[in-house]
Amino acid sequence: MTEDVGKKIKDLRTSKNLTLKDLSSKTNLSIGFLSQLERGLTTIAIDSLSNIAKALQVNLSYFIEEKKHNEKIVLRSYEKEVFQVENNQFIHYHLTNDIENKCLLPRLIEILPTNSKEPVAAYSHEGEEFVYVLEGILTLFIDEDEKELFPGDSAHYSSKRAHNWANYTNKAVKILTVHTPNMFNTNK
Repeated sequence: MTEDVGKKIKDLRTSKNLTLKDLSSKTNLSIGFLSQLERGLTTIAIDSLSNIAKALQVNLSYFIEEKKHNEKIVLRSYEKEVFQVENNQFIHYHLTNDIENKCLLPRLIEILPTNSKEPVAAYSHEGEEFVYVLEGILTLFIDEDEKELFPGDSAHYSSKRAHNWANYTNKAVKILTVHTPNMFNTNK
């Protein structure tokens, strides 16, 4: 996958007539690192890849492969793939195989830091949600209330209540979530 990401970065960079030096100045990543990345000789953290995506004016998902169908019961940590990237900030990983036939939707979500404490629009839908904070400080909005959740904290609520999440820190937040109903279940 590293070679594929590097090739996509190089192809996009050259199509925009940018040099490695240009991309380096836009991302604060060294020319040497970018060169190694483009040749598939190194890996990249998701937040650095997000900076590259912004500099090249594409969505982070442009660099990530599509999920393959898998019916195994066990999902190994090294098999976990990015499912969706939302607004270049929320990175969703499904934590189960055969998602189309399951009632629960377990996910790992990484929330990248925001540049400012912008207001977050709350939304509601059918079902319920469970959230467990693995790393970082999550800001949880429920109705008119705003709560900070720390590693080890959890929340369980009806999804019919207006809710949303934010990361107002300078480090990534990782949360484990379980939702019902599973919007990907095709056997409803």
